[in-house]
Amino acid sequence: MTHKSIEILTNEAISLLKQLIETPSFSSEEAQTAFLLQNWFYDNSIPFQRENNNVWAVNFHYDASKPTLLLNSHHDTVKPNEGYTLNPFEAIEKDGKLFGLGSNDAGGCLVSLLATFTYFYAHDNLPYNILFAGTAEEESSGPNGLNGLLKHLPEIECAIVGEPTQMQLAIAEKGLLVLDIIIPGTASHAAHQNTDNPIYNALSAIEWFRTYEFEKISEVLGPVKMTVTQINAGKQHNVVPSECSLVVDIRVNDCYSNEEILKVLQQHIKGKINPRSMHLNASSIDKNHPLVQAGISLGRKTYGSPTLSDQSVLSCQSMKLGPGDSLRSHTANEFIYLEEIREGIHLYTKILSDFFNLNNTIT
Repeated sequence: MTHKSIEILTNEAISLLKQLIETPSFSSEEAQTAFLLQNWFYDNSIPFQRENNNVWAVNFHYDASKPTLLLNSHHDTVKPNEGYTLNPFEAIEKDGKLFGLGSNDAGGCLVSLLATFTYFYAHDNLPYNILFAGTAEEESSGPNGLNGLLKHLPEIECAIVGEPTQMQLAIAEKGLLVLDIIIPGTASHAAHQNTDNPIYNALSAIEWFRTYEFEKISEVLGPVKMTVTQINAGKQHNVVPSECSLVVDIRVNDCYSNEEILKVLQQHIKGKINPRSMHLNASSIDKNHPLVQAGISLGRKTYGSPTLSDQSVLSCQSMKLGPGDSLRSHTANEFIYLEEIREGIHLYTKILSDFFNLNNTIT
């Protein structure tokens, strides 16, 4: 079994990223990019499995008695916005940048983690198994991505989720709870007295969301943030409607589960509360975890991330870490610096080498 150097794997990873950019892979339409991941494993003689558009593999010396580290990133993309002046499906290399849809979010992370997994694939006597999963439907939080794949995977003790963080350590991530709320009332003619106008009833609920503060404040993520983002009621100027609907966006810190937040709301809001989903929970990893400490020892900083990722569906400790910049995600003429990929692969391998207590020098 041949062992490729970091330099060779990095060049191959950049080549794969260019292929991924030029292969459309909107959420739930990732079949062709899944084939590209399969080809990587074929070319490196690594057995793999595929479920829907998710592709995964474990290290050569996998041992079920050992804990498992997950390396995960996604290969689906959002649709290009109207501001593009370049072809979003053409991998354009210019001034040290690689342009193209999904280059930054999260193709650079995906190929960097894949190269890192391949580097460690044949290492023996590792204290952890390594599981790589290139997954689908992250951008849409769909049922056939990592969330649906987990039942097929071995138990995971900890994870690195590849998202653009400038290779800083996002050791916590806010969860998301979106609620559709119906505030009831009594329909009537506007000319008549009505003490049960649902729009007026909604005012107290809106004020509660504006002023209520959850007691537990996260050291990394801060307080829970609730925002009323939509309100709708009535169809005619002279008719009091029977109900008023609200949409509330709640960003949940790592001190609460989504279920706990919902229970508090049910105690205070007089109306029907319908959560759009309950599985997008906050995520975190202990700052003293050896994986985090390995990053800190290399000069990486820790922070809390406000953006959502596939971390939200994991029940294990996890951190978000990857090359690229989150501010470039979903923007026109998206790009990643090629040097960011080189640095990303180097830092991933250094962090894991430290985490695994390997004495060999990463080259």
